[in-house]
Amino acid sequence: MKRFLFFLTTAGMCLFTISAARAQSLNHVELGVFGEYVRLGEAGNAGFGGLGARLGGNITTHVQLEAALSYDFTRTFTSASGSGTSGSVGFSTSQSKLRILTGMFGPKIQTGGGAFRAFITVKGGAMNFRVTNASAGAGFFSSLSNLNSSNVDAVLYPGGGLEAYLGPIGLRLDVGDLIYFTNGGHNNLRIAFGPTFRF
Repeated sequence: MKRFLFFLTTAGMCLFTISAARAQSLNHVELGVFGEYVRLGEAGNAGFGGLGARLGGNITTHVQLEAALSYDFTRTFTSASGSGTSGSVGFSTSQSKLRILTGMFGPKIQTGGGAFRAFITVKGGAMNFRVTNASAGAGFFSSLSNLNSSNVDAVLYPGGGLEAYLGPIGLRLDVGDLIYFTNGGHNNLRIAFGPTFRF
Protein backbone atom coordinates (compact mmCIF):
# COMPACT_ATOMS: atom_id res chain seq x y z
CA MET A 1 0.00 0.00 0.00
CA LYS A 2 2.93 2.36 0.72
CA ARG A 3 4.29 1.79 -2.80
CA PHE A 4 0.86 2.48 -4.25
CA LEU A 5 0.57 5.80 -2.38
CA PHE A 6 4.17 6.70 -3.32
CA PHE A 7 3.33 6.06 -6.99
CA LEU A 8 0.26 8.29 -6.87
CA THR A 9 2.09 11.08 -5.03
CA THR A 10 5.01 11.02 -7.48
CA ALA A 11 2.69 10.98 -10.51
CA GLY A 12 0.69 13.89 -9.08
CA MET A 13 3.80 15.97 -8.41
CA CYS A 14 5.18 15.34 -11.92
CA LEU A 15 1.84 16.27 -13.44
CA PHE A 16 1.55 19.42 -11.34
CA THR A 17 5.08 20.53 -12.29
CA ILE A 18 4.49 20.00 -16.02
CA SER A 19 1.09 21.66 -15.82
CA ALA A 20 2.37 24.70 -13.92
CA ALA A 21 5.24 25.19 -16.35
CA ARG A 22 3.02 25.07 -19.41
CA ALA A 23 -0.28 26.45 -18.09
CA GLN A 24 0.38 30.04 -19.14
CA SER A 25 1.12 29.18 -22.77
CA LEU A 26 -1.47 26.41 -23.22
CA ASN A 27 -4.10 27.39 -20.63
CA HIS A 28 -5.27 23.77 -20.34
CA VAL A 29 -5.17 22.05 -17.01
CA GLU A 30 -8.18 19.77 -16.52
CA LEU A 31 -9.73 18.65 -13.27
CA GLY A 32 -12.65 16.22 -13.29
CA VAL A 33 -14.80 13.97 -11.17
CA PHE A 34 -16.70 10.96 -12.44
CA GLY A 35 -19.02 8.10 -11.69
CA GLU A 36 -17.61 4.74 -12.71
CA TYR A 37 -18.94 1.31 -13.67
CA VAL A 38 -16.53 -1.66 -13.77
CA ARG A 39 -17.73 -5.07 -14.93
CA LEU A 40 -15.44 -7.80 -13.55
CA GLY A 41 -15.33 -10.41 -16.32
CA GLU A 42 -13.78 -13.09 -14.10
CA ALA A 43 -16.69 -12.78 -11.66
CA GLY A 44 -19.41 -13.60 -14.18
CA ASN A 45 -19.57 -9.96 -15.32
CA ALA A 46 -20.49 -8.67 -11.86
CA GLY A 47 -20.77 -4.88 -11.97
CA PHE A 48 -19.24 -2.48 -9.47
CA GLY A 49 -20.03 1.23 -9.21
CA GLY A 50 -17.90 3.94 -7.73
CA LEU A 51 -16.56 7.48 -7.79
CA GLY A 52 -13.27 8.98 -8.88
CA ALA A 53 -11.27 12.07 -9.76
CA ARG A 54 -8.74 12.93 -12.44
CA LEU A 55 -6.16 15.66 -13.07
CA GLY A 56 -4.56 16.31 -16.45
CA GLY A 57 -2.14 18.81 -17.92
CA ASN A 58 -1.29 19.55 -21.55
CA ILE A 59 2.20 18.85 -22.88
CA THR A 60 1.09 19.98 -26.35
CA THR A 61 -2.30 20.89 -27.82
CA HIS A 62 -2.94 17.24 -28.65
CA VAL A 63 -1.13 15.38 -25.84
CA GLN A 64 -1.97 15.48 -22.17
CA LEU A 65 -0.61 13.63 -19.13
CA GLU A 66 -3.34 12.47 -16.80
CA ALA A 67 -3.63 10.84 -13.37
CA ALA A 68 -6.87 9.22 -12.13
CA LEU A 69 -7.95 7.64 -8.85
CA SER A 70 -11.23 5.77 -8.33
CA TYR A 71 -12.97 3.78 -5.60
CA ASP A 72 -15.66 1.17 -6.32
CA PHE A 73 -18.01 0.30 -3.46
CA THR A 74 -19.08 -3.12 -2.19
CA ARG A 75 -21.77 -4.82 -4.20
CA THR A 76 -24.85 -6.68 -3.06
CA PHE A 77 -25.59 -9.87 -4.98
CA THR A 78 -28.33 -12.49 -4.94
CA SER A 79 -27.77 -16.23 -5.25
CA ALA A 80 -30.37 -18.97 -5.76
CA SER A 81 -30.42 -22.28 -3.92
CA GLY A 82 -32.58 -25.35 -4.27
CA SER A 83 -34.04 -27.04 -7.30
CA GLY A 84 -36.58 -25.69 -9.73
CA THR A 85 -37.84 -29.24 -10.43
CA SER A 86 -38.74 -29.88 -6.78
CA GLY A 87 -40.56 -26.58 -6.56
CA SER A 88 -38.40 -25.18 -3.77
CA VAL A 89 -36.09 -22.41 -4.77
CA GLY A 90 -34.59 -20.07 -2.21
CA PHE A 91 -32.79 -16.79 -2.67
CA SER A 92 -30.25 -15.16 -0.43
CA THR A 93 -28.80 -11.67 -0.60
CA SER A 94 -25.42 -10.66 0.80
CA GLN A 95 -22.63 -8.20 0.17
CA SER A 96 -19.59 -9.26 -1.81
CA LYS A 97 -17.28 -7.58 0.76
CA LEU A 98 -14.98 -6.61 -2.13
CA ARG A 99 -14.02 -2.98 -2.75
CA ILE A 100 -11.73 -1.79 -5.53
CA LEU A 101 -9.28 1.14 -5.41
CA THR A 102 -7.60 1.97 -8.73
CA GLY A 103 -4.86 4.50 -9.51
CA MET A 104 -3.66 5.14 -13.07
CA PHE A 105 -1.31 7.52 -14.89
CA GLY A 106 -0.56 8.00 -18.58
CA PRO A 107 -0.96 10.00 -21.79
CA LYS A 108 -4.21 11.13 -23.38
CA ILE A 109 -4.06 11.94 -27.10
CA GLN A 110 -6.88 14.22 -28.19
CA THR A 111 -8.20 16.05 -31.22
CA GLY A 112 -8.06 19.88 -31.44
CA GLY A 113 -9.00 22.26 -28.66
CA GLY A 114 -12.57 23.05 -29.76
CA ALA A 115 -15.86 22.49 -27.97
CA PHE A 116 -16.00 18.79 -28.96
CA ARG A 117 -13.03 16.46 -28.71
CA ALA A 118 -12.36 12.76 -29.16
CA PHE A 119 -9.46 11.09 -27.38
CA ILE A 120 -7.63 7.83 -26.83
CA THR A 121 -5.57 6.93 -23.79
CA VAL A 122 -3.32 4.22 -22.38
CA LYS A 123 -2.70 4.35 -18.66
CA GLY A 124 -0.79 2.11 -16.30
CA GLY A 125 -1.10 1.79 -12.56
CA ALA A 126 -2.32 -0.44 -9.77
CA MET A 127 -5.60 -1.95 -8.64
CA ASN A 128 -6.12 -2.72 -4.95
CA PHE A 129 -8.74 -5.37 -4.20
CA ARG A 130 -9.89 -4.89 -0.59
CA VAL A 131 -11.62 -7.91 0.94
CA THR A 132 -13.01 -7.47 4.46
CA ASN A 133 -14.89 -10.76 4.93
CA ALA A 134 -14.56 -13.28 2.11
CA SER A 135 -16.58 -15.95 3.97
CA ALA A 136 -19.70 -13.75 3.89
CA GLY A 137 -19.63 -13.75 0.10
CA ALA A 138 -18.36 -17.30 -0.43
CA GLY A 139 -20.58 -17.89 -3.48
CA PHE A 140 -19.30 -14.75 -5.12
CA PHE A 141 -15.64 -15.40 -4.29
CA SER A 142 -15.73 -18.97 -5.58
CA SER A 143 -15.79 -17.43 -9.08
CA LEU A 144 -12.69 -15.31 -8.43
CA SER A 145 -9.22 -16.76 -8.36
CA ASN A 146 -6.52 -15.14 -6.21
CA LEU A 147 -8.84 -12.51 -4.72
CA ASN A 148 -9.67 -14.20 -1.43
CA SER A 149 -7.53 -11.67 0.42
CA SER A 150 -6.58 -8.04 -0.10
CA ASN A 151 -3.95 -7.59 -2.79
CA VAL A 152 -2.52 -5.06 -5.25
CA ASP A 153 -2.19 -5.93 -8.94
CA ALA A 154 -0.72 -4.09 -11.92
CA VAL A 155 -3.30 -2.59 -14.26
CA LEU A 156 -3.31 -1.41 -17.90
CA TYR A 157 -6.12 0.70 -19.30
CA PRO A 158 -6.46 1.26 -23.06
CA GLY A 159 -9.55 3.33 -23.79
CA GLY A 160 -11.10 6.30 -25.50
CA GLY A 161 -13.98 8.69 -25.32
CA LEU A 162 -15.56 12.04 -26.03
CA GLU A 163 -15.54 15.44 -24.33
CA ALA A 164 -17.91 18.38 -24.86
CA TYR A 165 -17.17 21.85 -23.46
CA LEU A 166 -19.15 25.02 -22.98
CA GLY A 167 -16.47 27.48 -21.94
CA PRO A 168 -14.39 26.00 -19.10
CA ILE A 169 -17.02 23.41 -18.06
CA GLY A 170 -17.48 20.13 -19.89
CA LEU A 171 -18.73 16.57 -19.78
CA ARG A 172 -16.57 13.53 -20.48
CA LEU A 173 -17.35 9.91 -21.35
CA ASP A 174 -14.65 7.21 -21.14
CA VAL A 175 -14.99 3.60 -22.27
CA GLY A 176 -12.15 1.09 -22.15
CA ASP A 177 -10.70 -2.23 -21.07
CA LEU A 178 -9.42 -2.24 -17.48
CA ILE A 179 -6.92 -5.12 -17.52
CA TYR A 180 -5.49 -6.30 -14.21
CA PHE A 181 -2.69 -8.84 -14.04
CA THR A 182 -2.79 -11.76 -11.61
CA ASN A 183 -1.91 -15.13 -13.13
CA GLY A 184 -2.30 -13.53 -16.54
CA GLY A 185 -4.39 -10.63 -17.76
CA HIS A 186 -8.09 -10.25 -16.90
CA ASN A 187 -10.22 -8.00 -19.12
CA ASN A 188 -12.95 -5.83 -17.59
CA LEU A 189 -15.25 -3.25 -19.14
CA ARG A 190 -14.92 0.22 -17.59
CA ILE A 191 -17.24 3.16 -18.25
CA ALA A 192 -16.77 6.57 -16.60
CA PHE A 193 -18.85 9.73 -16.99
CA GLY A 194 -18.73 13.09 -15.30
CA PRO A 195 -17.98 16.83 -15.38
CA THR A 196 -14.58 18.29 -16.28
CA PHE A 197 -13.25 21.77 -15.60
CA ARG A 198 -10.40 23.30 -17.60
CA PHE A 199 -8.40 26.38 -16.79
